[in-house]
Amino acid sequence: MHRRASRMAGLTIVFMLGVAYPQAIPQWACTNKEALCHSVFIVYDSWHAAIVLPRNELSDKIIPELADFPSASFIEFSWGDKDYFPDPRAGAFGAIKAALWSSGSVMHLVGFTDTVENSYRGATVTTLRLNETAYGLLIDYINDTFTREKSLERAPAAPGLFPNSHFYPANRSFSLLRTCNTWVAEALEQATLPISSAFVITAGNLHRQLLATKPNP
Repeated sequence: MHRRASRMAGLTIVFMLGVAYPQAIPQWACTNKEALCHSVFIVYDSWHAAIVLPRNELSDKIIPELADFPSASFIEFSWGDKDYFPDPRAGAFGAIKAALWSSGSVMHLVGFTDTVENSYRGATVTTLRLNETAYGLLIDYINDTFTREKSLERAPAAPGLFPNSHFYPANRSFSLLRTCNTWVAEALEQATLPISSAFVITAGNLHRQLLATKPNP
């Protein structure tokens, strides 16, 4: 009887501790107490990942290239090798050159008006809800990826892969160990998500880490 009473007392203490100390809300996550939350969509297929953001939450003053997409509802941001990414016919040699002897990188922006779900059928979409601080850090990372002659001038645009899309010069180095998926991971890492970009090369690497973040606390 004494042992049972002791065990019950122990379970009561554990229960009380669990109530007194609930699981901490992640630093980046938006809670019900936040005045403003931001939806961030991470979209990826078997090889390529991108960040999709609502256009009305983005400022042309921070990312001046957004002026090229005045009627879009969403903007997709992705990054890659400057020769391979814009050329759908680059083939195996182009992929090897990008991985081992990249000559630079580009940002690819796509504007669209349909829903994210309809626009990316067949792809995996992870929705994150970021608070204002984390979202600002994410935007800073994206903005810092563009190469501009002057900080407030728009980077020169080249035709993109799809209607209402453009390529822009970027300033980060592409390689076999630093891919488009790594770039997305770095952006999330800067936004204080528990992502280790050093371990992200493929979209599968990114997917497994995103699952562990518990994006909807």
